[in-house]
Amino acid sequence: MKIYKKQTLSETFSVYFDRRMIRILLLGAISGFPWVLIGSSLSLWLKEDGLSRSTIGWAGLIFAVYAFNYLWAPLIDRIRIPLLTDKIGHRRGWIVSMQTIILLSLAGWSLINPTANLTLVISIGLIIAIASATQDITVDALRIEQIGEKEGKSMQAGAAMAVVGWWTGYKLGGVIALNSAEFFQNIGFKNYWQVTFLVLGVVIIVCNIGLMFINEPQPTDRKKSQRKTDKMIEKKYFSASNIFTKIFSWISGTIAGPILSFFRKNGFKVAIAILAFIFLFKIGEAFLGRMSVIFYKEIGFTKSDIALYSKGLGWVTTVIFTLLGGLFAIRSGVIKAMFVSGILMALTNLLFTLLAWSGKSELLFAIAVIFDDMAAAFATVAFVAFISMLVDRTYTATQYALLASIGTAGRTTLAASSGALVDWLNGDWGLFFIITAIMVIPSLIFLYTIRKKLKLND
Repeated sequence: MKIYKKQTLSETFSVYFDRRMIRILLLGAISGFPWVLIGSSLSLWLKEDGLSRSTIGWAGLIFAVYAFNYLWAPLIDRIRIPLLTDKIGHRRGWIVSMQTIILLSLAGWSLINPTANLTLVISIGLIIAIASATQDITVDALRIEQIGEKEGKSMQAGAAMAVVGWWTGYKLGGVIALNSAEFFQNIGFKNYWQVTFLVLGVVIIVCNIGLMFINEPQPTDRKKSQRKTDKMIEKKYFSASNIFTKIFSWISGTIAGPILSFFRKNGFKVAIAILAFIFLFKIGEAFLGRMSVIFYKEIGFTKSDIALYSKGLGWVTTVIFTLLGGLFAIRSGVIKAMFVSGILMALTNLLFTLLAWSGKSELLFAIAVIFDDMAAAFATVAFVAFISMLVDRTYTATQYALLASIGTAGRTTLAASSGALVDWLNGDWGLFFIITAIMVIPSLIFLYTIRKKLKLND
């Protein structure tokens, strides 16, 4: 019998000093920043141009793109970008292409009045969302491929660093966006949001420069496994081999291979329960997040207040608790971390009920933000680690995109009605936040039923 010594806390924490974690941090920031553009920036831009809560909430349907990016994820696993792939690598070539589209979209937004051209504003927002969702497929694949398949602890630490990076891109991007908008507004710019989008374009350029410092592994096993699947399909359905059978086999292997692999590994019932859990887990957080900036504005906080407490202070607490959440997941296991973080999300949502009932209070605002970011950090790092450890490395981009997009589907499609729910409640923000706290319960029931049957690459 072998006797294993439990790691000390310092030994567990040392995994964060791996050089690969810095690369993963930067990848997370690249992924998180576009959410500032189509999230808080777009919402406040529309709010300050006089559009209603319901309109802003329904405009958030552009986030639904993230729920369906798995549809084209197989192509990103297989298709090479001309010139860029050979110059900077397959994954980085895709990321740079999508960043360029986002940059051009910001330039387009800088020329538009949303009141007069709402359809065009939303259309450009949709283009940003599509480019960002496509970029996320590649970012997540590149992040997972930085870590060996059997390095379970490093994968959980990498998930924590990816979350820190994502929130760094999102929170600090929000600080830049909100403070820039207020600065240009105070010095007399009428179209201050349009000028702000040009400033945010500079951040996109900086992200592309940083991307060049991330090494891209060149795995050969993935290509061999994909070709093996193609040949298997070709032999099974065709007696002769020609250009048409090869094309059919390539398309079939690209689309069906990742899905068949997932269901073979987990079994049909467990796989369905996994998908249900992923779909439902963060719905309550999404309802709160979609309306949070509008709530802050309505109870009297300025853009600077929101930037300080929700973005600046929120970023610091998110970084700290994400790293702690990573340590917790490593030492207690990712399943237990999921349960704990789900309960924390529900409880912290109730703090916003107290803020709604008490009125404007900077102290309570700060407390609510700190605990909400703590819960969100724990939940996100556990969630990212969970789905990262489920994927088959033969189809890294596709399977991760499929699982992540199913989670996004719950957050985006259902949370699009968040503004309408507040209106239906006659602006009763306290009751709204109570409802968001209850939303996590169904997902935890699914997780409990399959907790002993999960097969993770740990």
